[in-house]
Amino acid sequence: MFAVIQTGGKQYRVSAGDKLKVESLPAHVGEQISLGSVLATTDGANVRLGAEAASATVKATVLAHGRHDKVRIFKMRRRKHSMKRTGHRQNYTEVQIDSISA
Repeated sequence: MFAVIQTGGKQYRVSAGDKLKVESLPAHVGEQISLGSVLATTDGANVRLGAEAASATVKATVLAHGRHDKVRIFKMRRRKHSMKRTGHRQNYTEVQIDSISA
């Protein structure tokens, strides 16, 4: 059985036992949370979409908070001797999917 969920502006295909890194969530480590909106669920034979899947819930446990690797940004204007270097590190929350209930 798997579900498609939306959290942090992104969509993820998850099943029980999966570990994934999502956009930062306001939850403490070890806390059980209910993840975003459920877009679709399936149990092998039956597929539920839209309003049928909206009643489903996905429970997850927060494992850790952290920051991704640095993304380097470099801008250069040719013939102007103008360069700009900057970087960005995005925060994330690592969660483990406990259960999907339809």
